[in-house]
Amino acid sequence: MLSWALTFLIIALVAAVLGFGGIAGQATWVAHVLFVVFLVLFLVSAITGRRMPPA
Repeated sequence: MLSWALTFLIIALVAAVLGFGGIAGQATWVAHVLFVVFLVLFLVSAITGRRMPPA
């Protein structure tokens, strides 16, 4: 999921450099949403992940 966020971020940067403001704005929004979803899923998996049993 992080790779998708980075892909949309690169698309947004290229579109912004070429002057396509609407496409750049939408790609930036998608990248932001995907990054937030990735971050939430990462935190949930880090908190509820496998734990070592006591020795």
